[in-house]
Amino acid sequence: MKTVILATFSALALLLAAPAHADTDTDFTNELHTYGIYGQKDYNAWIGKIVCKRMRTGLDANAGEAATFLKLNLDKDSDEQQVYQFLGGAIRFYCPDQQPVLDALVR
Repeated sequence: MKTVILATFSALALLLAAPAHADTDTDFTNELHTYGIYGQKDYNAWIGKIVCKRMRTGLDANAGEAATFLKLNLDKDSDEQQVYQFLGGAIRFYCPDQQPVLDALVR
């Protein structure tokens, strides 16, 4: 009886398990590559998470200030478009609650 109960719970756990999902940092890196932004995966993910923290705490009050931070921390050959593409990707992957920061750019 104990075996049947354990088997039932095991089967139920497998059915309710969340579907597998790729690593967020890898997905972010793959998006950056489409923009021609390369570099170490861990470094880019770290910078993406930091820019989110800076916006959440008010250290960077708008997209321009966040872009200035990124420009100083991304490859020196990154152009302005790549900086904003990086910012958009960071927001999408690490802090979607900050989307209004990007939306304010088009107003």
